This record gives sequence, structure tokens and C-alpha cells, in this order.
Amino acid sequence: MATAVELDVAGRSVRLSNPDKVYFPERGFTKMDVAQYYLAVADGVLRGLRDRPTTLQRFPDGVNGEFFYQKRAPKGLPEWLPTARIAFPSGRSADEICPTEPAAVLWAANLGCLTFHPWPVRRTDTEHPDELRIDLDPQPGTDFHDAVRAAHELRQLLEEYGLQGWPKTSGGRGLHVYVPVEPRWTFTDARHAVIALGRALEQRMPGKVTTAWWKEERGEKIFVDYNQMARDRTIASAYSVRARPRATVSTPLRWEELDAATPEDFDLGTVPARFAELGDLNAGMDGRAFSLEPLLELAERQQRDEGLGEMPYPPDHPKAAGEPTRVQPSRARKH
Repeated sequence: MATAVELDVAGRSVRLSNPDKVYFPERGFTKMDVAQYYLAVADGVLRGLRDRPTTLQRFPDGVNGEFFYQKRAPKGLPEWLPTARIAFPSGRSADEICPTEPAAVLWAANLGCLTFHPWPVRRTDTEHPDELRIDLDPQPGTDFHDAVRAAHELRQLLEEYGLQGWPKTSGGRGLHVYVPVEPRWTFTDARHAVIALGRALEQRMPGKVTTAWWKEERGEKIFVDYNQMARDRTIASAYSVRARPRATVSTPLRWEELDAATPEDFDLGTVPARFAELGDLNAGMDGRAFSLEPLLELAERQQRDEGLGEMPYPPDHPKAAGEPTRVQPSRARKH
């Protein structure tokens, strides 16, 4: 195996060990290929990570090996890579890395990080999200193109409430839509805003979209995973490589591209040329920040007029006021 190499990343030297190690056996992509990919899309991936506490999903032996999530900043952190303290639902806290320059991305790639999971906050204010992240997750019996149809309806819904969304592939079967928002509201508020959007989308697309938390109740629909806006829940950043055999990439798209898109078209081999041609399609989010007030008013109306209140949190979260039971419905019926 080749010895380590030094990469020049925007004027900073970053060491890459074992560059010939194969990370994606099906495609033959190596650790160096991953590093070269992140160099090619550095501006785009950094835009999604800049100043955000970031969890690293690490695959030190490639996608066929064991992986783990690195929440706490690793030992040997470079002095130029800042951190921020974030609080978990358990009440515990940790210092997570907050990339501020492209070298941070390559430094993490050297640790076997393929996928970056940034929080929807900045290190200067870790309690108030500045992005809504809407996860359209196809359930069994549905696919990416069903998610696309839901995304188009979501786009119209957002516009009706004075908001604008930026779509990207998840790198798998689903779609993510990001909405930049003013960092004035809490995680609870942001989650309620996504719940309200999900319920409105469910009403517009009956039988096609669901907000049901329990898998047994979802059916063959697109699930709006509202708990991705709960504290300590993150999704793959734009331009992150996913640990799939074909090395797919979570890729920003233009709205007009969605109908013809196929997630497998966007991978470690194809995205650099696309990025060189189109640039970062999420760059338009910079400088935009929408108000959550219209969606929080919608949530209030849904509760007042339809009796639609709190929804279940993930199991590691403390019980919330007004939250329904966390007992699986089929189990509850047995008692």
C-alpha cells in the first residue's frame, strides 16, 4: 500500500494516509479518489458545513467494513479546526468540529469520513436552527419518483407560506428539501413547523404522503420524517458521499431537473464534472432567511381546528408535553 501523501488544500497541507486503500470495491474507488472528489467539490461541501457542529460518519476500512459516528471531536484535532459545544437530548454535551475551510473536509476524509452530518445551527448559536430540513422518505412500495411528486407539491406549499426550498437527493431513494430560516426559534419550534408542513402535504396528497411515526401505519407512501428536525438528528450534507456500492452522492438539483433525475446518476465519478459546470446549486441559500411565523401559525390552526397536536419524538428524547404514547399501535391493542 502506498505511503502517505501530502495534499495542498487551499494553501494548507493535509496528510492522506494509505491513499490506495479501496473504499468502494464495486467501483474500485480508493481513499485517494474520495479525497480528490472532495477537493473538486470543496466549495460546495464546505458551504453546507461552514461553522456547523458536524458529526463524522467514518468508514476506515471502506464501505464493506465497520463504520461509526464520531460526534465528539477526535484526538489530534488540528489547532486551526474550531469546535462548538452542543447539548444532546440526554442532557450530556460534546464538542463537535465546525469546519471553516476546505482543509477540514480533507482532514476528515483522511479519517475515513465519507458522509458529513452537520447540525442545522451555527457554532455562534447552537440553540436556534437556521435551516429547516424536510426529509421525504419513500416507504416500501414507493420510490424516488414518488418522492419527486411530493417535492413538487411541497414546493408549491412552501411558496404559499412565503418560503423557498432547495432540493437535493439523499444519495439513496429519497429527497431532502432545505429552507433557510431566521435563527430566532428553538428546535421545538422548527420541528413543529415541519410537522405542520407534513400534515398540510398529507392533506393535499391523500394516500400518497404520510406523517405517521410508526412504520406499520405508513403504508406505501412518502413519509415526511419530521423528527429529522429534532435536536441531535442530522441528515447527510450536500455533496456528501454515501456508503452505497455505487458511491452515490447527496446532490443538489434544480427543481426542473427532478422529474428526469435518477439518484444513481450522481456519484463520486460524475458529480465533479457537474459541479465544475453548474457550481453549487445551493449557493442561493446564502443570504436568505425566512420567517417561521406562517408555519407556526399553521401549526396552531391545525391544533385548534383539527385537534392535531404534538407528535412522537425519537425514543432517546425526553417525553414532551402533550406527546402521545410511544407504544407501537399493534402492541397497544394487545393490552
